[in-house]
Amino acid sequence: MMQLESADDFQVITNSPEPTPLAGLKIHPDFSSEDANVTLAAKESKMCFRVHSFTLKTTSGFFRTMFSLPQGSSEQSDIMYLEEDAEILEPLLRMICGMPFPDFTSVDLLENVIFAAEKYDMAGALSILRLCLVSPSLPEDPIQMYAIAKRQGWEEIAKTYSTRTLVLNIFDSAHQPALRTASSDAVLDLFMLHRARKDGLKQMLNTPPFVSGTPSNCIQCNGRIDYRTWRELKYRMLTEVDERPLGDTILDPGMSLWPEALECWKACCGNSGCKRLLYDKAETIRVIRGCLDKLPSST
Repeated sequence: MMQLESADDFQVITNSPEPTPLAGLKIHPDFSSEDANVTLAAKESKMCFRVHSFTLKTTSGFFRTMFSLPQGSSEQSDIMYLEEDAEILEPLLRMICGMPFPDFTSVDLLENVIFAAEKYDMAGALSILRLCLVSPSLPEDPIQMYAIAKRQGWEEIAKTYSTRTLVLNIFDSAHQPALRTASSDAVLDLFMLHRARKDGLKQMLNTPPFVSGTPSNCIQCNGRIDYRTWRELKYRMLTEVDERPLGDTILDPGMSLWPEALECWKACCGNSGCKRLLYDKAETIRVIRGCLDKLPSST
């Protein structure tokens, strides 16, 4: 928070250069009380909001500090020109005034309101906005929401959205704008989560009860077996979890429709007198599901 020494420090957002600052401004009908003694004017807008100074002082550290400074005497309502537009100011002022506000339908707008609440040191509004971030009314962008939560220190929400990013290939260029909104630490944590799932699955697929993939002898006829089909299916699974770390598509439709899986389920010993099936489909799927469940699911 910046250090303030006098009312002059607020010249950018407070006193109007004209003695009749309300000329040409439209007062929002829900913020038009004659008892209110402060008028907040939105940036690049004719809209303004009348709010009582007591409300601003009790809900905002920024305004509390400002009103503690020596003020000039005036019969008129104070006018303050803020840097936020009306779309941002209205929901924020509704929160601090205890008024209802519509659900957010834009992540960008919510992020801007959070930024304004942080700027004006409005702890109560931030606690409300924290809940808004998990509202079902928002069109979900898990990377951007994760970035917002991490920036605010809302770790539980960040964990929730880090899990929801697992359906995405975060290395796709389409997600670069959202990733740029996150801190380097937050991005690194997300990258490490996605990489840990691929590395973890690879390690488990290379250890018992899965076969190693190297040629061996059939346990029934002692004939030579080449596990080529398993190696190809394993490669397909790792490719899939690299692009979609959640891994849900490995089980469905992967194990039922992938050509590599279909080849596995019909693979058998090459000895004409044996023809033992090499893989148990149901058991293999069960074990793979267990492996996916063991992988880390959040930052």
